[in-house]
Amino acid sequence: MELLSPAGNIEKLKYAYMYGADASYIGLKKFSLRVKADNFYEDEYKKIIDLKAQYPEKKLHCALNISFHNNELDNFIKEIPYFQQYPIDAFIVQDLGIVPLIKKHFPNAALHLSTQASCMNREAVKMYKSIGFDRVVMGREASLKEIAEIKDAVPDMEIECFVHGAMCIAYAGRCLMSAYLNGRSAQSGFCSHTCRWDYDLLAKEGVDFGKTLAQSGQLVLREHKRPDEYFPVYEGDNFTAVLSSKDLCMIDHLEELKKAGVDSLKIEGRMKSVYYVALITRAYRKALDALEGKISKEESKPFEKELYEASHRAYATGFYFNREDADVTVTGASDSAWDLAATVGDKLNAEQMAEVINLGEKLKLDRQQKYDALCPQAKEAHKRAMEANPDRELPAVFEKSGWHMYKIKALNMINKESVLQIVTPNVASIDLPEEDRFFVNPETGEIYNWVCDGHPCVLYTKYELEDGALIRSFDKEFEEGKVRDTGR
Repeated sequence: MELLSPAGNIEKLKYAYMYGADASYIGLKKFSLRVKADNFYEDEYKKIIDLKAQYPEKKLHCALNISFHNNELDNFIKEIPYFQQYPIDAFIVQDLGIVPLIKKHFPNAALHLSTQASCMNREAVKMYKSIGFDRVVMGREASLKEIAEIKDAVPDMEIECFVHGAMCIAYAGRCLMSAYLNGRSAQSGFCSHTCRWDYDLLAKEGVDFGKTLAQSGQLVLREHKRPDEYFPVYEGDNFTAVLSSKDLCMIDHLEELKKAGVDSLKIEGRMKSVYYVALITRAYRKALDALEGKISKEESKPFEKELYEASHRAYATGFYFNREDADVTVTGASDSAWDLAATVGDKLNAEQMAEVINLGEKLKLDRQQKYDALCPQAKEAHKRAMEANPDRELPAVFEKSGWHMYKIKALNMINKESVLQIVTPNVASIDLPEEDRFFVNPETGEIYNWVCDGHPCVLYTKYELEDGALIRSFDKEFEEGKVRDTGR
């Protein structure tokens, strides 16, 4: 089975490939259901061409899955010469109006039907096959039993299914809540996730029985014409959960998906972080490798556990086995014990390392000479100044036998007290204690007391790291079992 991962920008695309995706899907600005993702535009096609040259076996899918208005169709037609510069292997569409355009202008690209089309029966799949579609991304409401029946009926149609990530409370994502409440249509790529907003359940002023009832767990929504269907309403501390679904997670059921005839496993999340894309892709890669006998299940387990170290809501299996699991609503918040602290870039060669070490040695020598030239009173004043402001004169780097240097880009604050780990495509996690790391300014040879975004920095460590390594920091405010509202 193919592993298909999300990429909201060129950096995420690179990490999706490095962490094990067979293919990745991107969006192009204005024509994707994730307009708020960075997506791709301007000259990034050149970078993607270069990236695909590094990973020639990897595929690139492009989501053009909005419902097109006339003006959007006209704009798409104008942009076709630009889009033709991308090395796109397949287009993901829901609007049949653009199918003839794609066939004409992108004859070598496959046609994939978006989940937004809500395709869930064998006759619909036959019809899409007859008009040139190579793959159907099943509506998320389809069960494994239905998928197996469809594959039996249309064996030459590829079947793609979502296996991980956010679910939508609306039918196959076709929701009007965002447009109604916020003037931002989900079908035009502007979904503001109103189903995950925090709502207050109110009673008349001075009466508190409304909140008491909501916190009891006995409150439900029922639509007038569906007397047997209930949507739970639950109020907790600073939130009311009404329409927010659980996250999908099928990592324990890959064999069932394979038996049902699924050809591609899709991870949701073009708006998620590099850290999320890397960890989730890696977990499913290792689980698939175990399923295919490339590694043992025991070797896969540490990577699968990492699904819980990326932000997520409560996990469920969606509609694959029964709808009762999918019907349970949860809070709109998500949480994780770890934050991405830095991305790790190229390793410095021996000559580059020597230059940084020499800077440190020269800095130390220069400082010592200046200090020695001071009178006793000035030396005492210098000592007091250093005690009052440790960042005034940072320590100089020195040679450590067997250590390595890597360029890094700090994304969040890192200091001496930070609890850090390294994750890589093939190592679940490595502790990076203070005694095994220096963060060094390569322009001065100084060892930082702290570093954040914008600081030139190299990691000096005893560990030899593979390409794609990430550094994460433990969030001291994290409490096991307590979900904080860290964003929807």
